[in-house]
Order: sequence, then C-alpha cells, then structure tokens
Amino acid sequence: MVPQVHTLVCSGNNPVHIPHEWYEPGDLTIGGIVSHIHYIFPSISFQEHPSQVFIPNPMVIRKFYQHILALVFAVDEINQNPRILSNVTLGFHIYDSYSDSKMAYRTTLDLLFKSHHFVPNYICGIQKNIVGVIGGLSSEISSSMADVLGLYKIPQISYGSFEPAINDRSKVASFYRMVPNEDLQYKGIIQLLLHFGWKWVGLITPDNEAGERFIQNIEPILFKNGICSEFTEKSQNNMRFTGSVFDMLGDIRILSPAFMASRANAIVIYGESTSILWLSWAIELHSLLQRISFNNSAGDEITLNEHGKLAAGFDITNLVTFPNNSYVRVKVGRLDPQAPPGKELTINGDKIQWHRAFTQVPPLSLCNANCPPGYEKKKKEGKKFCCYDCDPCPHGMFSNEKGLETCARCPPEQYPNEEQNQCIPKKPHVLGFGETLAIVSTFSALLFSLITAMVLGIFIKHRDTAIVKANNRSLTYILLVSLLLCFLCTLMFIGTPTEATCLLRQTAFGIVFSVALSSILAKTISVVLAFMATKPDSTIRKWVGKKLAYSIVLSCSVIQVGICAFWLATSAPFPDVDMHSMTEEIIFLCNEGSVLMFYAVLGYMGFLAIISFTVAFLARKLPDSFNEAKFITFSMLVFCSVWFSFIPTYLSTRGKYMVAVEIFSILASSAGLLGCIFSPKCYIIVVRPELNNREQLIRRKT
Repeated sequence: MVPQVHTLVCSGNNPVHIPHEWYEPGDLTIGGIVSHIHYIFPSISFQEHPSQVFIPNPMVIRKFYQHILALVFAVDEINQNPRILSNVTLGFHIYDSYSDSKMAYRTTLDLLFKSHHFVPNYICGIQKNIVGVIGGLSSEISSSMADVLGLYKIPQISYGSFEPAINDRSKVASFYRMVPNEDLQYKGIIQLLLHFGWKWVGLITPDNEAGERFIQNIEPILFKNGICSEFTEKSQNNMRFTGSVFDMLGDIRILSPAFMASRANAIVIYGESTSILWLSWAIELHSLLQRISFNNSAGDEITLNEHGKLAAGFDITNLVTFPNNSYVRVKVGRLDPQAPPGKELTINGDKIQWHRAFTQVPPLSLCNANCPPGYEKKKKEGKKFCCYDCDPCPHGMFSNEKGLETCARCPPEQYPNEEQNQCIPKKPHVLGFGETLAIVSTFSALLFSLITAMVLGIFIKHRDTAIVKANNRSLTYILLVSLLLCFLCTLMFIGTPTEATCLLRQTAFGIVFSVALSSILAKTISVVLAFMATKPDSTIRKWVGKKLAYSIVLSCSVIQVGICAFWLATSAPFPDVDMHSMTEEIIFLCNEGSVLMFYAVLGYMGFLAIISFTVAFLARKLPDSFNEAKFITFSMLVFCSVWFSFIPTYLSTRGKYMVAVEIFSILASSAGLLGCIFSPKCYIIVVRPELNNREQLIRRKT
C-alpha cells in the first residue's frame, strides 16, 4: 500500500543542513542521487548531538561530476526536441549521497518531500512531479534509495551494482541497472587473466558489502578456471577507490602489506566506480526501457534487454605511463557479450605498452614457475592448488608442454622417449629371418630335416635287411616322414605372421606330431602283441599284423584332425598385434583365437605321449634283440620332459621369445624321438652290418 502523503504549510528548522543540491523546475522532474562529494562521517557516540560533531571538509571526486553534467545535458536535449516530450518540459532535482548509505536515506527523502523545510511524508509548498529517480553508484546507496522509493512506487534507475533479488522485486516499483551485468564483468576478468596466463593474483576490494560480495562471487570462478588468489585485501579508504588508478595504487602501497610482499604481478582491484553515459537515456522510464536500442549523442548504439539491463560490453584500456607520472589511455581490446561464444574477448597485443619495470612481457604471475615438459604438478601440502612441486612423469607417461597438470599416456603405437617429453613410434617386434635366434632355428630345422631324410634314405635302401623288417617298415617310414615334417613346420613360426601361416602353423604342427606319436604307439603295441602271440594257443595272433598298426595310426590321427578342424571352424587363429605387453615395441603375433582349443591340441598330444610311454615302459623287459621298447621309453621320457617344461616357459615369455620357445620345443622333442629311436638302428645298419641278420635278431640273451 502506498503511504498517504499530506500537503500542509510547513514550518520549523532543518535538523542538519544539506547544501549540495541542483534544481531546475519543469512539468516533469527527474530526480538524481549522485556521489560527487565525499564526507568522512564520524561514528555516532550518542553522547552529544550529531549537529555538534565536527565533520572535516569534504573531498570532491572530479570524475563523477560528469554524471551531473550528463543529466543536465540530457534534460536540455530532451526539452529542445519536441518529438520526445511534446508540450511538456522536463526538469531535474539532484542531491548528493556523499557515498554514505545513511545520507542516501536522507537525500532521497529530501528529493521527495523537501521544499524549504524538511518534513518527511508531507509535501510542503510547491509540488514536484517526480517521475523517476536516477542514481546509486554503490550497492549500499542503491539499496537505501530503493527502501524509500519502493514505498511510494517511484521508478528507480541504478548505475551501480545493486539489484534486488527476484523475490524482493516489490521493494521497488521499477528498477533498472544501467551498467553491464556483473556476470559479464567477472567473465571479462577471468578471460583477461587467462589470456595472459596469470594464475596467481591478488584481490583488493573496498571494505564494504559490495567488496565482500565481489570476493564471494569471484573466488569460485577463479577456482573453476585454475586461478588462485595469493591474498585478499580490503581497503578501509573506500573513497579513494573511486579516484584515479594512481590514487588507488598509492593507497594500496600504504595500506596493504600483503600487496608489498606479494609475488603476484597481476592484481585485481575492484572498486565501485562504474559510470554511465547519462546522455544515452530516452526518458520513458517504464516499459519503454525494455528491449530498446538507440544511438546516444556520441553515436554509440545503446541496447537494453528484456530486464532493462544495459546489453553492452567493456573496453580493455591500457594506461600508458610516462616518466613524469602522467598517462594516456589506449584502447587495446574489447569484451563483447554479443560476440559468438569463445570470441567475446579481443585484444590487440601490439598496442599494449608494458611498464618499464617488467623484464619479461607479458609478465608472469604464477605461484611458481611452470613445470617443464616431462614433469607433472604435485600438490604442496597446506598450500593452494596453484602452488606445486614438479615431479617427473611416471614410467610410460609423458608431458610435452609446460605447466601440464598431469602426464598422459602415449597412443598405443608409441612410447615416451628418455626425457618423457614426447612420444616416438614403437619398433616392430617379430622373430625375423635376419635375427640370430631365427638363423639358429632355421639352421637347426634344416639340419635335422636333412638328418631325418638321410635316415629315411638309409631305411629305404636297406629295406630288405632283418632289422628294418623286424621294426615294421611301414610304421618306420610314416614316423620318419612325420618327423621330417615336424622339423620343417618350425619354419612357419619365423617371420611376420600372415593369415596363411597363422592358420597352418599350430594345426600342422599338432597333426604331424600326432601322426608321429600314434606311429610310435602302434610300433609299441605291435611289439607287445607279437610276443604275446608266441604263446601256445594264443588268441592274439589274429590281431598281429599291418592292419592293426594302420588302424591305430589312422584313428589316433583322425581325432587330432577333428580337433584342429573344429578349431579352425569356430575360432581360427589370425594375425594380430600386441601394443601393451612391451613398452618400446609392437609385438606382431598370431592370435590363437581360442586358447582352449590350442591347449586341447597340446593336451591330446600329451595324452598320446603318456600312453606310448606307459606301454613302452611295461614292455621294456622283453628280449633285447626283438625289442625297441626301451628306446621308445627313453624317447617318450625326453618328449614329455620337453613339453612339460614348455608350458610354464611359454606362458612367461612374450613376443619373439615365446615363438622361439615353441620352436625349440618342437625341435628338441622331434630330435629326441629321432635320436633315441633311430640312432641304434642306424649304427647297426651302417657301422655294424654283421649284426643285421636274422640269426642275431632271434638270439636271446643267455
């Protein structure tokens, strides 16, 4: 409810005389509350009348006189333009708030009710038709004005930083801020600091509500952008914050020990000295101030958004100083809220002239120097996050720029160099034919293949001799051919894996080894059955012969062929690369596809070897002349020892060394079978031919 205003003839004395006012009559009156004059008001002691307290002479802030001149000039321009206010004259009545919130209450009441005498809530003498009030350089002044003007539903336009909360809009009839939004100011400060890489700054504000609010608002934004404040200083001399920059810096040096001891080269000084070009206002103070755009007398476009806020940006100004402490302002950039995202701040670095005292430009403002490449930041206990130690990157990580928070991992195909400041390509890791291991393996495989071929040739040449016939020629040929293929299949393990070699090498190795083992098993079973068939009335005789031996070889081999076929049909091996097992190399390998099937192939071979070993071991005491079971027993012992050692060794190695282990196991086990089974026979055939006759073979030990 609007308070009732009474009209009467006033009499009485002013309790406190306030002389500073500027008045020009008109049909409509614009009120103004400025902060041109500054008094230092003493604290009220309640021990003497306030009018008797001595108040020192005021100080005048010359730069704020522009507010008064701008309003006077704007009113004059409006009165001379009949298109703005037709047949109506505009006047003004300006009071000074003296930069004090208590005096702002008094001068606002004076503006509304004072003529010759001050009687609050009464209109004395001439009536002033106040259509709106402009003013409020600080949040305290704006709030004090709003407390009074809101009661009488008088529009208020503030060019300070105060803005009522949404749930407190009833406090004022109409409230407009005529300066850019504070959020834009914060954004501009942050972007300016980030542009020059200043992460260690000082904050200096007035010791009042506005300064406290600035600290509360700016600190989280600084933290979010990785910026720390070294110190926060609140100046008691609020007036000087509205003076020139040199006045402020002079006061700061005197009043702020933190400033003098600071290592920060960037200081954010917040003062309530935001000014407004009053010439730009069209005087319609209500709905017309929303979403309007016009040019002021300087030719600049002025835009207000739907909330009546000035949709303008900021100029970035460089104060170029001279030896005589004079200076000139040079525009070096702009913060434009209307620009596309990320392009709001524009700075022309060539126009900036840094102070002579700086040895490096732009100057650094950091808690400590940036960590060099190859290092990462480590937080210092008890210090702000901008202060840190520099630790070398962990093993396998790198950093290639200064000041990185943490080190990063290289792409899978690269690894860090020794200095850990860049990534370099990994070298291929494969058992190539030119490496020593490959050369030795190839030579061994070819040598054993040649020996096997020679043994096969000897047995073919002496196929009609007693020792060849007695040891089942067909099984011997099958065993020798399978051993020859075992030696040759190792060559598929050397070189860069291809799709063909990956498909063939494990399956071929598994099948030919199964044929060799099934041949040995058939030979052993044939020997046992032959001796059992010599007993009178034995029913075993019908089982003795080549058919049984061929059946054993064929059935045992077919099972392994089936396992390999199922492996290839369901999850076949394929060429692959391993980028993670080795730091500096990329392993080219054959991915087994299904590890389970790979071990099934090895397991079946092991099963055949154990059965052969068991049968040979049981037949080892048969007469020596007919019996090769002892040699088979020893060869199976060698074979099983090699492959039982292979599994843990294979699993504990990587890359070409894993391939080399498998090649060695194939060569060693095949050579063991060849040497243990065929070396005694070759000795008799080649060296002791006199023993290679039927009489010697049927002679029993005495």
